[in-house]
Amino acid sequence: MDKLAYTTVNTMKSLMNRQAAIAHNMANSDTVGFKADMVSAKAEYLTGPGHDSRSMAVERDMRADMNGGAITQTDRPLDIAFEGDAMLAVQAADGNEAYTRRGDLQIGPSGAMLTGDGFPVLGEGGPITLPPADRVDIGADGTISYVPRGGDPTLPQQLDKLKLVSATGSEMSKGADTLFHVADDGILPVDENAKVVAGALEQSNVNMTSALVDMIETSRAWETQARLLRTTQELDESGAGIMSLPQG
Repeated sequence: MDKLAYTTVNTMKSLMNRQAAIAHNMANSDTVGFKADMVSAKAEYLTGPGHDSRSMAVERDMRADMNGGAITQTDRPLDIAFEGDAMLAVQAADGNEAYTRRGDLQIGPSGAMLTGDGFPVLGEGGPITLPPADRVDIGADGTISYVPRGGDPTLPQQLDKLKLVSATGSEMSKGADTLFHVADDGILPVDENAKVVAGALEQSNVNMTSALVDMIETSRAWETQARLLRTTQELDESGAGIMSLPQG
């Protein structure tokens, strides 16, 4: 495969990855706290004899658009929206600590506090588990208070405090589980200044209009590259045909 065809194929792969990211964003346009995927790429010159006159797009890490989504009031005590760049610590499927902006919390059958997509919520003392309660409240600083089953509603008890962190200045990546992870399995410290708004949720920051435009543009770019690849193949076949002509 010559350099032009090689470059074209790699560009097509990059466009396919971008299209997959756009489709994933559109499918999660109604997911609470979802941050749109962004596929980053860089230009890399082809190596080999001759001048570095042609470069191709090389896929890099999956990043996320961290702009905030719209905040909606729900008045549900276990719903929280995060102020600024605050994030909630959770336990990922592999047992490591990860982070999310998803704030539709719930209490599982065992009393474990979970995110809407089922990840255990971490407090400053580890995974949070609540005893049977008539009411659960979350303060602006993440403090969790509850009224025991049959207890005095005027005397709530403090249970734990959500582990709230700030990703500012840290190298973060978004995993396939939609959670954010620190490089090299790192752990972020508690941010004492982080705040939440109870009874509210941050919606997905996916802009469907922009996503549709991006999908159309990416499809057209892919078709252009496909035509270029066909043209390259035709040129190669023509050249081979000329070379095979009998020598007179």
